[in-house]
Amino acid sequence: MAHLTVRSGYEKLVDRLNRAPQGAPPSHLLYGILELLFSEREAGLVALLPIKPFRVKQAASVWKMPEAEARKVLEELASRAILLDIESSKGELLYVLPPPMAGFFEFSLMRVRGDVNQKVLSELFYEYITVEEEFIKALFTDGQTQLGRAFVQEAALPADNTLQVLDYERASEVIKSAFRRGIGMCYCRHKAQHLDHACDAPMDICMTFNSTAASLIRHGFAREIDAAEGLDLLQRAQDENLVQFGENVQRRVSFICNCCGCCCEAMRVQRRFAVLSPIHTSNYLPQVDLDRCNGCAKCVQVCPVEAMSAVSANDPRHPKLRKAKLDDAVCLGCGVCVRNCKREAIRLEPRDQRVITPVNSAHRTVLMALERGKLQELIFDNQALASHRAMAAILGVILKLPAVKQTLARRQMRSRYLDRLLGIRH
Repeated sequence: MAHLTVRSGYEKLVDRLNRAPQGAPPSHLLYGILELLFSEREAGLVALLPIKPFRVKQAASVWKMPEAEARKVLEELASRAILLDIESSKGELLYVLPPPMAGFFEFSLMRVRGDVNQKVLSELFYEYITVEEEFIKALFTDGQTQLGRAFVQEAALPADNTLQVLDYERASEVIKSAFRRGIGMCYCRHKAQHLDHACDAPMDICMTFNSTAASLIRHGFAREIDAAEGLDLLQRAQDENLVQFGENVQRRVSFICNCCGCCCEAMRVQRRFAVLSPIHTSNYLPQVDLDRCNGCAKCVQVCPVEAMSAVSANDPRHPKLRKAKLDDAVCLGCGVCVRNCKREAIRLEPRDQRVITPVNSAHRTVLMALERGKLQELIFDNQALASHRAMAAILGVILKLPAVKQTLARRQMRSRYLDRLLGIRH
């Protein structure tokens, strides 16, 4: 790894990443990852970019270069899926730096490529994310609002339609309602393949949608599909007992991963840190009918987060008899166990308290920033003036107030004025 000079481009980029609601704790491993993905010049330039989507003109201004030169740099970064180039509702091309996860970390392994040493990159990802843990804990356990949520598998729902399942809770509806759909390689299993411990679950089954899909398709990181093929792939994923883990929003979902319990980081973190609610669950929980359960343990074998176990039935006539037992603190409510129970001894029921899903990515970002003490970075994005820095410092103090006063400040910040600053439409 190259020696890092004082305030190198990479160090500035790490600071920039950590201004966003989802950051990346500094580490020599992180610097190794960034050195593979960015030149130092690129890192320094990206460090100056706003958190919110921006135009070429804005990048040229902050970089102090002609627009033509800025456009060339932006196009190069987008061609490597470092930036996403997205079309606004007015037909205007905007750019945005996605977070590390789900973002440019994952995009780097969504296709086989020769411009990056993917084996070395996979090893660094594994050490940084799985072994070192600080990144994954910050990503999934800080705050109450998380990046992703589990979808309920519709085949596991009661045939009598007794459960009220909303459209945004159905992966099939996400696929059907998207205006673009892309399929890429599963980042988690691709990484595991380079580490020689990948499972045999389908590799080309990572789903992206809408503007994210459009950018990845444009630059060859995803293959465009229609709704029919998307639904076929969803069925294949569910037949393989993969869990649908997607963006934690109701509208314009940008991704759905089809996760296995062995390779996928979201499932691993749910097993390890379930008490901290790292993944927003579905609104349903499996209920075991002990009279029907014969202790076959098929549900235990297929549960990707080890929420099911087989325990003694405490039956003196059958001392070896076991029954399924659910740990509802770990359970995602995906329904994989229900679909695999041949005796129909498991049924989905509503959770006692309904899980609230943010309306769109803008609202989720605001909530995540608020809970992580970074709201001031969103409000005063790309701070350039001393007065802005002063206001950001004031907001930083507000977010560190005692709980009662902080609650009052939060009510004021969740106003239409704040929404207008962040470009949120009601």
